[in-house]
Amino acid sequence: MGWLLAAAVALTLLAAWCATAEAALARVSRAGAKELGRGVGEVSTPLQAALADVARYLAVLLLIRIAAELSAVVLVTAVLLHWLGPGWRAFVIAAAVMTVVIYFATGTVPRSLGRRNTVRVAGTAASVLVPVIRLLGPLPRLLLLPGGAARGGPGSEEDLRGLVDLLEQRRVIQPTERAMIHSVFELGDTIVREVMVPRTDMVFVERGKTLRQALSLALRSGFSRIPVIGENEDDIIGIAYLKDIVTRIYEHHQRESVEKVESVMRPATFVPESKLIDALLREMQARQIHVAIVIDEYGGTAGLVTIEDILEEIVGEIADEYDKEQPPVEWLGEGQARVTARLPVEELEELFGVRIEAEDVETVGGLLAQRLGRVPIAGSVTTVAGLRLTAESLAGRRNRIGTVRVERVTPDGDGGGGNVRGSEPAGSGRGPGAAGDGQPGTQTGAPGRQAPH
Repeated sequence: MGWLLAAAVALTLLAAWCATAEAALARVSRAGAKELGRGVGEVSTPLQAALADVARYLAVLLLIRIAAELSAVVLVTAVLLHWLGPGWRAFVIAAAVMTVVIYFATGTVPRSLGRRNTVRVAGTAASVLVPVIRLLGPLPRLLLLPGGAARGGPGSEEDLRGLVDLLEQRRVIQPTERAMIHSVFELGDTIVREVMVPRTDMVFVERGKTLRQALSLALRSGFSRIPVIGENEDDIIGIAYLKDIVTRIYEHHQRESVEKVESVMRPATFVPESKLIDALLREMQARQIHVAIVIDEYGGTAGLVTIEDILEEIVGEIADEYDKEQPPVEWLGEGQARVTARLPVEELEELFGVRIEAEDVETVGGLLAQRLGRVPIAGSVTTVAGLRLTAESLAGRRNRIGTVRVERVTPDGDGGGGNVRGSEPAGSGRGPGAAGDGQPGTQTGAPGRQAPH
């Protein structure tokens, strides 16, 4: 009976080799093999032949593996029947033992080895299989008739992901390139709601505002595309483009304080928040639009999305010439400092020795937005716990507040003691403007992001 056990072991090893070769061949594509071959030697001719019709080779490997596994099970069962005699115990033990052996010997371990040494294993397997394929004649083609071809190529997403990982391991591509390619795969599973600018971070302008007011809001907020609303934020009737406003003012300067912004606005594009972003990107490219309004299931405004928001899902955060590294704290004098908007509120308390009662905010920029009750723009001012906070600059493509000027308020000044008062610069905000033509637009929520220049 010893020779039967030896034959069963040999068949199990053959099945393991087939599983290893199958995993390796399934991960190699023609382009991938050529690129990888530059680092480990030229790709062999048998491997090139296998890659030309990889489905046929995988079908033969599958056939050999299944035949070897079944034969090994039969031989082990025959040995146990000889040792234990007829009865159910021999069959149960054979089934249990071979299940464990096949799981590890032809399942997890060989496939892991095949993925780790892809080119070498695939080249060896191709060298062995080329004469086998020729010997079998038309049989490999017949194996594909029931649908084996669907199983064959390395064209599935899982195979492509594996190939990308392998290319990075071989240093053919950089880790950042690998991450970018994986992000492209994930576009098909990402919906607009996950990448949009939420409604609370949007800047609006009312339809009745003049061109001069709209221009003032665009310049102060840093946004070149601003939604135009009618009765409320859920009634978006169009998009005001900065270049359209400037063009109209340049051509008809005398009408800048009379003509309404709705006269130059463009139609708004609306998309549901459940739309897949890869489909949205193709649609925006085809229709040549840069920004779309996102609506929720009830038809209300949920936010907006730009092409940059989608592209950042692929390439990561996009920086521009306005992104400059700022020191967290820059003292301007006694009781005066310039801090980044991202400075934690706790550190601000320690710097000025005050206690600030603030819930649901962690940064100075968030504190400023909470106290104003709207998106802060350059020049927005509020006072809290004896400190006057003034938004100074916009930073980056998102046009978020970059720095905030903090100064102590004298006892006879306009604040202190934790009293809060918010204000906006002249010509902006919800209330009447303090100068010029009055209020240019509406702002809501925390520091946000919107279509940049």
